[in-house]
Amino acid sequence: MAGVDEAPKMPSPGKHSTEVLHQTSKVPKSPVKMALGGFAVIATIGYFVLYTKKKPEASALDVAKVTAGVAHPDNTHPRN
Repeated sequence: MAGVDEAPKMPSPGKHSTEVLHQTSKVPKSPVKMALGGFAVIATIGYFVLYTKKKPEASALDVAKVTAGVAHPDNTHPRN
């Protein structure tokens, strides 16, 4: 078989590649920090959703109290 190039050998399926895409053994951040960061992002999105749906007479502090769950009816009633 003169003149026929031989195909490059592919690694067998059982062996791990040393390429960059397969380096999953080390996570760049700790799972606790990533969970806290995710919670902060969700809380921020929740605050802004409530803020955009608030009534005109409510202040930003009223929205923050409702988001945190510490609001009382006397805090959330319209001001006279």
